[in-house]
Amino acid sequence: MGYKGHKPGLKRFLKSFVFAVQGVNNAWKHEMNIRFHVLVAILISFLGLILRVTTTEWLILLLTIFAMISLELVNTAIERTVDLVTDDFKPLAKQAKDVAAGAVLIFSIGSIIIGVIIFLPKIIRFLN
Repeated sequence: MGYKGHKPGLKRFLKSFVFAVQGVNNAWKHEMNIRFHVLVAILISFLGLILRVTTTEWLILLLTIFAMISLELVNTAIERTVDLVTDDFKPLAKQAKDVAAGAVLIFSIGSIIIGVIIFLPKIIRFLN
């Protein structure tokens, strides 16, 4: 037997995928930021196709896109967990939520820098 009475095996492994999809679906329905990041990812992908980014650039872009969306999901999980623990204002709860949001902000800034490094020279060449 696994932890908390769960049986190990393929059935449990497959259920974990169902739970993960439910989590992503829930975030999609209730979190505007997830939808924003997916929209940006789609736009960046079209831009990558139009400007013919290299394989290495695609790898960097895809890693950045999926990391950004994953980090936003982690931020959502932290926010929901804090909200579950307390309805009252508590400075540490606010700090936890603010730090998680800060991590998303820092990665967003890094993602923009990566996008500028990859796309700006190609856009300049495309326009000339």
